Amino acid sequence: MTDIQGCEVRPGRLVEWTLHRTTIDAAWSSPDDARPPAYVQESHIRTARTVRQDGLFVPTWLGTAFDLPGPVDLDVLQGALHAWTLRHETLRSGFRWAGEQMRRFTLDAGAVALHREDVGDFSDAAVLTRYLQDRFDVAADALTWPNFIFAAVVRDDGTSVYMAFDHSNVDAHSIYRIPAEIHELYAAGLEGRSLAPVPAASYVDFCAAERDDADRIGGTHETVERWREFIARCDGKLPNFPVDLGLAPEGPLPTQRLMHEMLVDAADAAAFEAYCRPYGGTLAGVLAALGLVVHEVGGRPVYRTVVPFHTRVKSRWSDSVGWYVGGAPVEIPLAPAAAPAPGFDRVLETARATLRENRALSRMPIARVLRLLGADFRPTSPDLYSIVSFADARGVPGSEQWQDLKAYGLIRVSYGDQVCVWITRLHEGLQFACRYPHTDVASRTMRLCVERLREHVVSVARQKEAVRV
Repeated sequence: MTDIQGCEVRPGRLVEWTLHRTTIDAAWSSPDDARPPAYVQESHIRTARTVRQDGLFVPTWLGTAFDLPGPVDLDVLQGALHAWTLRHETLRSGFRWAGEQMRRFTLDAGAVALHREDVGDFSDAAVLTRYLQDRFDVAADALTWPNFIFAAVVRDDGTSVYMAFDHSNVDAHSIYRIPAEIHELYAAGLEGRSLAPVPAASYVDFCAAERDDADRIGGTHETVERWREFIARCDGKLPNFPVDLGLAPEGPLPTQRLMHEMLVDAADAAAFEAYCRPYGGTLAGVLAALGLVVHEVGGRPVYRTVVPFHTRVKSRWSDSVGWYVGGAPVEIPLAPAAAPAPGFDRVLETARATLRENRALSRMPIARVLRLLGADFRPTSPDLYSIVSFADARGVPGSEQWQDLKAYGLIRVSYGDQVCVWITRLHEGLQFACRYPHTDVASRTMRLCVERLREHVVSVARQKEAVRV
């Protein structure tokens, strides 16, 4: 994961694809779709609207970038992009407002057409990077539809493809799968094989089913009670990253920066994973190490965060594009500020226990829980809480070629007062990415936290016991 500045944008001729005007007209005249938004979609879009009404435009798109080698056939590429779009119903489904209600509409696949535009040549990589970011901000905006765009930067020796989507359409798993799927469709087109789309399971159907389940619970449900207790221990708020970030109380929403680097190489990542496997694996190990870091840096006796988990609990959703994510509260007791931190193994056991106890809570949308709690969680930031996300991407089709194809998952870094951490297990090692408030204090503190995290991971990985299974 990186931002558009970190994905090796190179000069060339820029071509863009958006939905055709006839498709957009068909959408506005289409009837309502009775299937409701997912709670996470509704919360995301309402938050974007609230922040916009407060006078701040906060882009929230995700995307992917990857190369196609050799001279490109733009007609074949367009066919591949069109076929891929038709696979995923969420991309032809959007929302419109009826007063304060969000109502879904969904186009028939036959109404979907792409419009191609040759934007022109860019000789300066920095200028092209700024253009792409600005273009994606507008074309993949949470409050408009369509809210995605495809682009290609064409060169004699190859082409870079960029695809950006508002977060309401995709999660990390969705974008990780895109490079291999587009390559497959493009290769089929070059060979003259059929590009007839094979529909994936519909995220729109999932939204309806998940919401139906969520609406059946009440304020006394065990999940709601567990969240209520967790939030009470966070002083009535959802958790932030418990170190000094240099933020002014009641100050404006700060700009953010991205920290992006390899944490450890493949050998250390494998040894760390082997050591932590009896305790649940790398995620438990990372949370244990982060707990020790915030105790060392911030003196906190307890580390609290929210960990995202995918909600693709049935295999039918595995190939589907959508935002299949819920959050689970994590709480790791450490030691009083003046006391020495417990050893890694003890914290690791605690991390395993809290993950086992709380992971199932992620299947209930947090937005539904907060509504039932009745507390005032009016969103003033696109991130309601700090997260620590872990994904093992080695099983994603084509992931072993990501370096050669210059394939990246893209996140937009703009404004926010929270720290969001993404740790990804790649074939090359453990990658760390972090979005944090852009203050001098936060920059120094987060750099220290990353170095301490690396030290803990390496220390564990290089113990003799690290080879145990």
